[in-house]
Amino acid sequence: MTAILGAGISGLAAGHYLLRKAPSLPLTIYEATDRVGGWIRTERFFDNGYVFEAGPRTIRPKGPAASNTLELIEDLGLADQVYSISSNHTAARNRMIYAKGKLNLMPNSLGGILKTVPPFTKPLYFAALRDLLAGRSKNTLQDESMYSFVERRFGKEIADYAVSAMLCGICAGDAKQISVKFLMKDLFEREQQHGGVIKGLLKEALQNRNKKSPTAQNTKPTQMAKLAERAKAENWSIYSIRGGLQTLPETLTNDLQAKGVTIVTGTKFEELTFEGDQISLRVDGREQLLKHLVSSIPSYKLARHVQKQHPQLASSLASIPFVDVCVINLQYRRADILKQDGFGFLVPPIENLPILGVIFDSCCFDMDDNTILTVMMGGAWFEKWFGKDPSDEQLLNVALKNVQKILHIDQQPDSYKVNVLRKCIPQYTVGHHQRVKAIRDYIEQHRLPIVLCGASYDGVGVNDVILSARTNVDKMELN
Repeated sequence: MTAILGAGISGLAAGHYLLRKAPSLPLTIYEATDRVGGWIRTERFFDNGYVFEAGPRTIRPKGPAASNTLELIEDLGLADQVYSISSNHTAARNRMIYAKGKLNLMPNSLGGILKTVPPFTKPLYFAALRDLLAGRSKNTLQDESMYSFVERRFGKEIADYAVSAMLCGICAGDAKQISVKFLMKDLFEREQQHGGVIKGLLKEALQNRNKKSPTAQNTKPTQMAKLAERAKAENWSIYSIRGGLQTLPETLTNDLQAKGVTIVTGTKFEELTFEGDQISLRVDGREQLLKHLVSSIPSYKLARHVQKQHPQLASSLASIPFVDVCVINLQYRRADILKQDGFGFLVPPIENLPILGVIFDSCCFDMDDNTILTVMMGGAWFEKWFGKDPSDEQLLNVALKNVQKILHIDQQPDSYKVNVLRKCIPQYTVGHHQRVKAIRDYIEQHRLPIVLCGASYDGVGVNDVILSARTNVDKMELN
């Protein structure tokens, strides 16, 4: 028998790819909570024309990981339920940073790079010139923080306002701690190999152009899913699924159950013991012997269960830090409340404010005559601003105070939801790439019949965790 721990999107995707590999495989998915989907959580108010999203709400359509997700959506019959936003949509073009006391639109064209755009004090092309002139780092680096890398290559303003704000949106993390090698591996390696990011891009473009040969040109391109082709043709910027993003794990669950997979929620995962080439798993007081186990649960949770037999592995798993995030959904029964449409805004840490940013959900997707906002707070700074156990009222007051200050919305919301998501986002701190490699090397060297996937290891986005499931399931040798 084979089992999967966790019925978040990565665990469910692992089930999908396992069945593709072995359609008759006896498979059970165990989930500790009373619901599937993990951090993807949609609260639906269809009678009033809107939804609240407590976790991710959009998916990016570009790149190999994105194509993989679109292929999965197509496999599940959800292609006609996709709600896309093109690159010329207001929500795609208008992304803002709150800095120096006001909202600042980020450049979305070449013209914006050639002139001085607040909060920056120089045209952004100066940052590119700096990179060209900076030369190679004095020492060969194995890794460094995002902040250090960007400050070195492009200047302090880009590090403070652009990259630090971006990391608040990606992983609620501190750019001075997050690994550039993991999050921007290509840029980091270009600098190490070519002496600069821009130099590396130019050299690689020239090499690729020179490499073009009749043989290469006649090679068949990789087959792309029809939905990925459509996304490219229609120039999607982001997309979601009608009914909210939770439709994806719900549909995946129904598909797996229809194919004979058992999904058990509300379970208590009590003990895991490695016995030769098998695993003894105790769940809800019942022991079962497994040939294979896929763990998609957070690394710190798995660490507790391997501590007794494999303390070195447990230590590595427990070393991946996580942060708490507060997500507050606000609904106003007015469609004209925002003075500037767009995707929303981020707040760089240099501003020393208790919010990470605000998403303008109703600018992205049709919410009838409602204005829907999502305020994100905490992350790497949760305890600094809110202590260990803030009340919902305290958190709501902070959110409303900052919405009033930045967006000048004085009225109270007609409805709201406060979500405190404990240890929800892993932090890919400097050395993360090596930590994950050490974990997987240990498992391989000790021939443990367990496979790891999910956000703890391979990326925090929906695309990342689905591809993590596929990549690691593909490596499994099923008898």
